[in-house]
Amino acid sequence: MPYLNVTDDAAELFLGAEGAELDEANPENRFAPEWLAKTKGLLDEAVAAKKPVVISATGKFFSNGLDLDYVGANAGALPAYLDDIHQLYVQVLTLPAPVIVAINGHAFGGGAMLALCADHRIMRSDRGFFSLPEAALGMPFTRGMAALVRTRTPDATATEAMLTSRRYGGQDAADAGIVDEAAPADALIERAREVARERAAFANDNLAVIKRGLRMPLVDDLNTPTPATLL
Repeated sequence: MPYLNVTDDAAELFLGAEGAELDEANPENRFAPEWLAKTKGLLDEAVAAKKPVVISATGKFFSNGLDLDYVGANAGALPAYLDDIHQLYVQVLTLPAPVIVAINGHAFGGGAMLALCADHRIMRSDRGFFSLPEAALGMPFTRGMAALVRTRTPDATATEAMLTSRRYGGQDAADAGIVDEAAPADALIERAREVARERAAFANDNLAVIKRGLRMPLVDDLNTPTPATLL
């Protein structure tokens, strides 16, 4: 399960198991309902620290997104489950602190979209892919998810990523405007901490007000309930 470390520089949220390279119960950091609840609670704790927030993960994956086992066993609950994911995105998009994501490995689907919610994105340059595989899997995007990709990446990139399910490596993602920069694995977290130090003075409630104004149409789309007819 995710865990939080608060340092002098930042509140660091890791999407993995503390003390383990992989979370045996959820090695791909998928969005199980209990995982979502834990992550949201830790983000609230991170805000209480009044520091920039760094989000990263342990192991091979940043996050592989939706918990397909849960979806398969709870088809009737899918709209509510997607709405719960949307609320995680809204929470990250509007935190009263600078949010820096350090993408340590594969970020697919919902996990890739979680990374897009950060204010500054850094991706490992030597391993791991960013991908929106929905087109290849025959899955639609919700209104909120489509708006998230459309508003958080350049138009040409959003079109390619959503319609072709392309896999972007770290430098490819930087060139396409998906992330702000790529960094070697051994420098990834320290680079995120450096950005956190640069932005520490902006960790306050006013930043949340500014973010909500900046992202109001996107937040409105994410807050729109998912209709069962989409699925």
